[in-house]
Amino acid sequence: MSTIVLYEWLRGPRRAAELDDQEALFPRDGAIAFDSGAAAIAARLYARLPRARGREIDLAIAACAIAHGASLWTLNPSDFGDIPDLRLHA
Repeated sequence: MSTIVLYEWLRGPRRAAELDDQEALFPRDGAIAFDSGAAAIAARLYARLPRARGREIDLAIAACAIAHGASLWTLNPSDFGDIPDLRLHA
């Protein structure tokens, strides 16, 4: 999990049990940082994609996965399907 994904998760309304489950499966301390490499990729994606406005968080999540050579698992593949170089699993 990246810090961007952690942010996206934590900002939503979560019950204590959900937060406990998340911490057991994906501890906060293990979150991969959104670093300068991911930021540069996200900026390139933003400039390159035709409908980037309003998708900044999704682009940051994708950029973090790309920067770290990770696959992105999502229940919303349509949000990420047009992002080049992203290994997407739904």
